[in-house]
Amino acid sequence: MTLWNGSFPFYPGANACFPFDTTWAVIVSVFLSLLATFIIILPGIRGKGRLFWFLRVVMGLFVGAVVLTIQFTRDWETGWVTANTSYKSFSRALVNADIGLHIGLAGVNITLVGNPVNQVNETIDYNEHFAWSFDADYDHSYGEGLEKGLPSPILYVAEKFTTQSPCSMHRQYRISGHYASLTLWMAFCTWLISILLFSMPILLYGGYMLLLTAALMLFSLLFFFTARNTPKCPIQFGPASLKTDYGGSFWLTLATGLLCLLLGLAVIILNSRHPEKLKLVFNLDERKGEKEAWDKSYLPAEPSSSTQDVLMVPLGELCEVTATQL
Repeated sequence: MTLWNGSFPFYPGANACFPFDTTWAVIVSVFLSLLATFIIILPGIRGKGRLFWFLRVVMGLFVGAVVLTIQFTRDWETGWVTANTSYKSFSRALVNADIGLHIGLAGVNITLVGNPVNQVNETIDYNEHFAWSFDADYDHSYGEGLEKGLPSPILYVAEKFTTQSPCSMHRQYRISGHYASLTLWMAFCTWLISILLFSMPILLYGGYMLLLTAALMLFSLLFFFTARNTPKCPIQFGPASLKTDYGGSFWLTLATGLLCLLLGLAVIILNSRHPEKLKLVFNLDERKGEKEAWDKSYLPAEPSSSTQDVLMVPLGELCEVTATQL
């Protein structure tokens, strides 16, 4: 390959893109807007039930936002390594850079950041996403990266996940990601049903739906766990090795699943042993008292005993008494 203006004929500059899927930012914004709306109407709720109502709203929105957001995050498994490595093919130039691997349910992100960023007359700051969802072709994305002339470290890591790689990591992560995503969508549906049941209110079955939501979230972790614990090909950059570990999305899913499990169990136990306390948490006693007061205020006053006695006198006797007095 010949030089052109003293450099190799690759596409200049880094691929500038967001280090995350902007879909999750939209989801978080929607749930924060809902939370702000509920905070605005909070002063309109009277009595001690205001605090319990606010806690229920915060918990419900938090669980829903987490279940929906982690579908699109790319840090279920992450890893970093700092190494001296070749920058481009057919070049002897070495660069010192941080190489990152971020695995999500729908694909993998590979980052390359130079130390310092400006080296070999270029800005080394790359973030490339390779998707393996149902409507994406991972090998095609990898082929486009080859055509664009992406840096060698990115192509080296991306090659490990291709369908032609002997590592077989593509099939493992793709299948586990699909099943984990499916169970999370089911968990989102059961969360919606639990919110509906609690608002009706059918508290016991709402607790059951929370338990089902927790079980589905924990099953999604199990599916991803099976992929990560299969044998993998080593990713070596000279003496340095890129090793991955569970990321923030994995631990957030685990914490939220355990939270749903505890809340569901608490609702079921309180419903069986202390139903009056459960009604207090859901403001059912105050609602009942307000309803009775409302009904009594619009009912006609009961007649006195003397009035009832007069009404019970036969009509004939009433006429006789009237005639005698006259």
